[in-house]
Amino acid sequence: MRYLVTGAAGFLGTNLCLNLLEDGNEVVGLDNLSTGFSRNLELLKKNPDFSFVQHDVVLPLPGLGEFSFFYNLACPASPPRYQKDPLQTFRTSIWGAWNAIEYVRKTGTPLFHTSTSEVYGDPSVHPQKETYWGNVNPIGIRACYDEGKRGAEAMLSDYFRASGNPIKIVRIFNTYGPHMDPSDGRVISNFLNQAIEGKPLTIYGDGTQSRSFCYVSDLIAGMRRMEKSPAEFIGPVNIGNPTEFTLLELIDSIESVLGKKPEVEFLPLPGDDPKQRRPDISLAKEKLNWEPKVQLKEGLGKTLSYFREIREG
Repeated sequence: MRYLVTGAAGFLGTNLCLNLLEDGNEVVGLDNLSTGFSRNLELLKKNPDFSFVQHDVVLPLPGLGEFSFFYNLACPASPPRYQKDPLQTFRTSIWGAWNAIEYVRKTGTPLFHTSTSEVYGDPSVHPQKETYWGNVNPIGIRACYDEGKRGAEAMLSDYFRASGNPIKIVRIFNTYGPHMDPSDGRVISNFLNQAIEGKPLTIYGDGTQSRSFCYVSDLIAGMRRMEKSPAEFIGPVNIGNPTEFTLLELIDSIESVLGKKPEVEFLPLPGDDPKQRRPDISLAKEKLNWEPKVQLKEGLGKTLSYFREIREG
C-alpha cells in the first residue's frame, strides 16, 4: 500500500511511519519541520520506501499522486509549542484538515485524523467517554489546540455526512516513548531530562492532578487497528491507557526506574490545566479489540534509555 502521512517527522508520525515501513508499505512523509525532530527524519530517510516532502499543511497540498490511505497527524501537541504560535496552531488544525479533505475528496481515499483528549478540556465527567462533549474554555490559552481539534472533528464529520467518503477519527491521550523530542516540554520528557541532569523535577501545581500515560507502541497498534476497522466505524474513538496516575505517583515510578530519589520543585499551575484525564476505552475494546499492554515502569525505562542514547550521540 501507499500511505501519505502529514506530521511525519514528529513523535507519533515517526513511530507510525516506521510501523508502516516495517509492514512493507511505501510511505510519503510530509512535514513543515516547525516542531519535527531532525533525528527522526534522518532515521526515516534511511529506508528506500520512504520519501519526504517539506510542506506546511495550512497551504494546499502539492500533487503527490494517489494513495491507499491518508494519515493526518500534523499539529504541535505539547502545550509550550502549540502556545508559542497559537494562531498557526489553530490554522494547522482547521486549514490542515480542510486541505486534507480537498486532497482526497475526488478519489475517496480514506482519511485518518488524529484528534486529542484535549477536546474534553477540564472534564466534569470521569473517565471520559466519546459521548462526553467536553468542558473547554474557548478563549483560554489552550484553546488554539483544544478548539482547533474540535473544529477539525466537526469538519471531517460534515465531510463524511456530505460525501460518504471514508474517514477515521481517534482521540489520543498522553503518549510517550522513543522518538520523542526531549525538549518538547511534555511532562514525561521534562521529568526524564531533569532526572538525567540531576536537576529537581518541576511540578506545576501540587502534583495531585492526574493523567494516563500510553506507551507509543500501544498507541500505534490502536491506530493501525482503527485503520483496518470496518468502513462504517468512523469514530471518534479514545486511544490511551486507562490506568491513572497523579504527577506525584509518576515521579515515584521515575524514582523506581532511576534507582534514586530525585528532588522536586513546585511551580504555579498554568491556566486551564486539566485536573484529571483518563480515557474510557470500552469502545476501542469493543470495535477494535484493542487495549494497551505496556505498563508505565516498563515504558519509562525504555524512554529513559532512548533519551540517554541521544545524549551519548
